[in-house]
Amino acid sequence: MLHRRDAMIRLGQLGAGGLALPTLLEARANTPTTAKSGTADSCIFIFLWGGPPQQDMWDMKPDAPSGIKSLFNPIDTAVPGIRVCDQMPLFARHTDKVALVRSLSHADNNHEPSVYHMLTGHKDPTLVSPRNPRKRSHPPSFASALAYFAKPSAVPANVTIPRPVGHDGVTYAGTYAGFLGPKFDPLEKLAANKSSEPAAHPDVLPPDVTQTRLAAREGLLKLLQKQDAHLQKTGGSELDDFRNQAMQMIAAPKVREAFDLNKEPSRLRDHYGRNEYGESFLLARRLVESGVKVVSVVWLYIMPNGGVANVWDNHGGTGGLGSITGYAMLKEKYCLPPLDRALAALLEDLGDRGMLDRTLVAVAGEFGRTPKINKDMGRDHWGAAQTALLAGGGIRGGQVYGKTDKIAAYPTENPVSPDDFLATIYHAMGVDPAAMIPDRENRPHRLCDGKPVVGLFG
Repeated sequence: MLHRRDAMIRLGQLGAGGLALPTLLEARANTPTTAKSGTADSCIFIFLWGGPPQQDMWDMKPDAPSGIKSLFNPIDTAVPGIRVCDQMPLFARHTDKVALVRSLSHADNNHEPSVYHMLTGHKDPTLVSPRNPRKRSHPPSFASALAYFAKPSAVPANVTIPRPVGHDGVTYAGTYAGFLGPKFDPLEKLAANKSSEPAAHPDVLPPDVTQTRLAAREGLLKLLQKQDAHLQKTGGSELDDFRNQAMQMIAAPKVREAFDLNKEPSRLRDHYGRNEYGESFLLARRLVESGVKVVSVVWLYIMPNGGVANVWDNHGGTGGLGSITGYAMLKEKYCLPPLDRALAALLEDLGDRGMLDRTLVAVAGEFGRTPKINKDMGRDHWGAAQTALLAGGGIRGGQVYGKTDKIAAYPTENPVSPDDFLATIYHAMGVDPAAMIPDRENRPHRLCDGKPVVGLFG
């Protein structure tokens, strides 16, 4: 658990080049294309930062010994034979839409290199705190790579909400475009050392901030409005063609409107959950509906002391969250209850709107958790096994891929590496994982060394 002081992010600010810059439009002309493989036009990637416990959520082992077996109970789901934990009854109704990949595995137990590996498909074991800021020499995140291959559009290709992965003013390596350059960076907010206003907690916003202002608090809507005003004032006269197109991209009415959650029925907003997580999942749906290619939803929690907590890191113990066990953490307002509600609502909403075939939903953390329950009634870091979810985009729902041993410690069938997982996302999005991308010196690099899990499709 990263119980470290972390300032909130200044409103109205973005990371360098966060929203596709003008040169994006120039570069697209020579962008390689690949044959369409999956059916996805867009991707919602839900990153459970910290490492969710597979034994307590998706890969329960009710016959395991005491001290390993979950304190939660398995329940039946919409698909006979697939069981999940009793803390996720709403999600259980939608397993017919989902593939559970129970054999995702890698060799690292540290947050920083594991985040990097999961988001880029590349390894760098030297990335430990505090030596893990993102750099232009790094390979791009999968989201930025997908932005690189996206066709020019009047909307940004790559958005991260509500905040990027990071703490203490450091945004983690592997979370932006790296050597592809700032034009493919995600639209996001910039880390700061001090906050100009109180943190908004996931369950309650300050009384003067309505839920519909949530996006504006994150600086995204304010930037769009500011740039739109500038464009109208200048008429774009001082801009060249590419820069003018980029400004129009920023000011795209469809994108600005996507941030206004007031346009959604009150019932639907309640369905997702009136908290930061539910609002983020709903905003993700609205953004892909407006044409955004990739929306990354980073799950974290701003503690009462202003620090960032990667709450899926459920060791338990003391810190900014107080003295609390790992299992108590999972049952809190920042873990399983809002995930159950928001994920079930997203899958149902996408299905009802006929969007699921064209939208890939992916859920993963940087690693799983140890089989053994620790002294604080939680579990520790464990790269060797985790469960990830995939839905939509041509993925066949109602299936389990891969298998772990009797204590969910190691895969025993069909192991999947982070490289393979990202290759599967690329495949679903119609991008060849073996495609080449250029670095800053225009040297070619293979996009991904993984192999897509084609058995998940169809």
